[in-house]
Amino acid sequence: MKRCRAACAAVGAGYSCGEAIRARIRRTGSRSPASASLQAATAPCRRCEAPTPALVLFLARRPLAGALFQPSISPKTMTLRSTVVCLFTLAALGPLASFAGEAPHWKYRGEHGPAHWAELGPEFKGCATGRAQSPIDIRSAEAAPLPELQFSYGSVAPSIVNNGHTIQVNVRPGQTLRIGERVHELLQFHFHTPSEEHVKGKASAMVAHFVHRDAEGRLAVVAALIEPGKPNPGFEAILSHLPARAGETLTVEGLELDLAALLPAERRYYDFEGSLTTPPCSENVHWMVLAKPITVSPAAIRRFRQLYPSNARPIQPLNGRVVRVSS
Repeated sequence: MKRCRAACAAVGAGYSCGEAIRARIRRTGSRSPASASLQAATAPCRRCEAPTPALVLFLARRPLAGALFQPSISPKTMTLRSTVVCLFTLAALGPLASFAGEAPHWKYRGEHGPAHWAELGPEFKGCATGRAQSPIDIRSAEAAPLPELQFSYGSVAPSIVNNGHTIQVNVRPGQTLRIGERVHELLQFHFHTPSEEHVKGKASAMVAHFVHRDAEGRLAVVAALIEPGKPNPGFEAILSHLPARAGETLTVEGLELDLAALLPAERRYYDFEGSLTTPPCSENVHWMVLAKPITVSPAAIRRFRQLYPSNARPIQPLNGRVVRVSS
């Protein structure tokens, strides 16, 4: 029980899963798409709480969650099957439990900033002790016959969330990435400015992180560097409809997002092992940074920075890791 609650609190602004979910439902409405998405994503962790009727499980949003965690006979007797996957699921989907009016458990500056994340609780100690942390500065890379990135992305009606740390875009299931024999489902994508990843010491204006998960629960993140330039219609649509308040979710009537058009046509990429770039900084994350940046209008970048002027973790040491680049 204690381990479960600690894992949940690590991505819930310092309070328990049940409290985080109840706060989220109050703000979005129990029947809203965002609420259903959160309930599905946090289903594993909710099992360590004593659920109330307001916390009915909606596992259909994430079939994988339902496969990994089967409920017991009644909600009150639900048990946690895997704290690790619970933590990874919540962290991958983003810190959705950070809300306006609630002090976040971690920040990007000050006494709760990156230099102090590991001090905020035992759940975050990996932010200081991990040996394969992200982001990194890609100064050199070994050419290698890496598998092609095969994106099977379609058009989706996005759910745009201000989670208190960034703007996150949730998408419906069925958008996949194949890397060799492994198939990963896209969970969400979100933004950082400046880019967390550097190339030869240089940051881009922004980066979009496309977070995927395979059937075994392993995370794979594709980073698309963003520079000011020609507008990208998909990103322009997202960055023109930004929820202003933490905890707020927007769905834009009639907006269909062509996910494939968000990525550069050239799919050459850098490949390395790393971690989540936000607490709890969990490792064993497969990173792929697209070598060719995409462009958005300078105005779109300014709109994002009005909400989040700087939300990037500092560069972390390689510690002997090898970065490869597809040939």
